[in-house]
Amino acid sequence: MASTAPVILVIEDEVRFRQTLKTSLKAQGYLVVEAGTAREGLAQASGRNPDLILLDLGLPDADGLEVTRKIRRWTGTPIIVLSARGQEQDKVEALDLGADDYLTKPFGVPELGARIRVALRHASLPAGGKEAEAFECGPLRVDLLRRQVFRAGDEVHLTPTEYKLLALLIRYPGRVLTHSQLLQGLWGANRENQRHHLRVHMAQLRHKLEPDPARPSLITTEPGVGYRLRDQS
Repeated sequence: MASTAPVILVIEDEVRFRQTLKTSLKAQGYLVVEAGTAREGLAQASGRNPDLILLDLGLPDADGLEVTRKIRRWTGTPIIVLSARGQEQDKVEALDLGADDYLTKPFGVPELGARIRVALRHASLPAGGKEAEAFECGPLRVDLLRRQVFRAGDEVHLTPTEYKLLALLIRYPGRVLTHSQLLQGLWGANRENQRHHLRVHMAQLRHKLEPDPARPSLITTEPGVGYRLRDQS
């Protein structure tokens, strides 16, 4: 009987690190396919149709950003970028090109496992299916049909922009959204000059929703990149 375990493609040129990932992922019940170059990774991605891709940016024959761009031309398979690069711009570009998440090396196995589960869960939702009627996370509950927001049972009144910002984050819980993605969702394309307004609206939203706005736990900041709404689980 064929296995129903999710298949994860690991595109990573460092053999020792790739083997460590393989051992960890297999222990968590995943099937693992390996590739050491961009060319091999693209071939495996198209031929094996994995459920998720772990992609290193520093590959010997091509930049991982270019690999992300090529993969996104023909599939929506979740991509989690793994990179030793600390530059914020690399993270932003990877996410804007269509990567679902990123982790900066070194990282912990539990954190990787959590990010994989979130990405697979989102990918399993039916395309074009019925929208969820409500979202709940900790003290936050949002009735998406009535556009009502509650914190610890008390209704919170949001401005139209604050609600739109929250709705954008709810669409991708657990996933970081870049400043550019949020700006485009709020006000359309070519609105990079609106970053200050985004920060203001985010501060106001946190003040209304967070138990402790000075230490946000529902909507966290990815420095220099964007924001992430805590996943429901």
